[in-house]
Amino acid sequence: MTFDLKDLGWDAAWAAAFVPHAAGGLIPARVAIEFNYLYRAFAETGELQVQHSGKLRHEAESLSAVGDWVAVKPTPGEATGTIEAILPRRSKFSRKVAGELTEEQIVAANIDTVFLVMGLDGDYNPRRLERYLLLAYESGARPVVVLNKSDVAEHLAEDMDEIQALTVGIPVHPISAKDNTGTEIITGYLGPGTTGALLGSSGVGKSTIVNALLGEEKFKTRDVRAHDSRGRHTTRHRNLILLPDRRGLLIDTPGMRELQLWTQGEGARDSFEDIIELAAACHFTDCRHRDEPRCAVKQAVEEGTLDASRLEGFLKLQDELKSLEARKDVRAQIDAKKRWKPIANSMKKFYKDRDR
Repeated sequence: MTFDLKDLGWDAAWAAAFVPHAAGGLIPARVAIEFNYLYRAFAETGELQVQHSGKLRHEAESLSAVGDWVAVKPTPGEATGTIEAILPRRSKFSRKVAGELTEEQIVAANIDTVFLVMGLDGDYNPRRLERYLLLAYESGARPVVVLNKSDVAEHLAEDMDEIQALTVGIPVHPISAKDNTGTEIITGYLGPGTTGALLGSSGVGKSTIVNALLGEEKFKTRDVRAHDSRGRHTTRHRNLILLPDRRGLLIDTPGMRELQLWTQGEGARDSFEDIIELAAACHFTDCRHRDEPRCAVKQAVEEGTLDASRLEGFLKLQDELKSLEARKDVRAQIDAKKRWKPIANSMKKFYKDRDR
């Protein structure tokens, strides 16, 4: 199967960025699936199995992610190749890798719209959605909230009011992927050459949404646990899916049970605009909204105009971001020592040999 690069999102700007690589006989391709250090990519000639060159693995700050445009050196006569370069990303949804390592994991790249999917069943969790919103704002893509499983929602109107209060200015859509009602809303944000990404925890119905849009059961789905509506990991790999009839592309992602923050930019301001506005009236300009007197944010909580759990979530995220920045500083110092150690050893040897 061959591909029209324009249907994959290729445009004049990508072509301009690729010019230096074309001179070396490389071809453009878009990363579609990641299997640890092996990738499947879409190129004009068809699907290719590719991996990074040794030089790129050594020099790149981060390796390829699903959605990346890459420069590939094809293997003559085979559907394989080597990734020699990654084109600069226009957007990326990142988190800190799970566990103790202080490293970035790019979940999806070069996305136009991030669909934040949350279930309206027992897994309904506005606090988790706040975390997704923060990272979505940081990604550079447009966030859209999709409330799936409206067919089982017991308090749909109340849930909608609560989520819309958290997401001022962001579209919020209730759908039922199981009944295939409302799923066409998603393709309304897409179109030829545009890319969306479905993000959310396990069991919210991302693969069911994809199947509904494809019109076939292409991706496996599993029932959620009865006692808490939490899902089991069915999608094992991130997939870039080309929708039929040139309706765009979707990246389906495995459910993320652990969503640790990675960046600290304007995302917090956009996600918690209500608290930021209240903070402008605090007596102290550096008010932390904890034990300080004459705090307008705490006053709003006392008066009932700001939900206490909303402030609790904000403070928790602030603590996490500060901890992350401190860990990044330590990691940077360690990396700097590693880079300078061979240089220092070489200088010592130079002066020792010179003084003999």
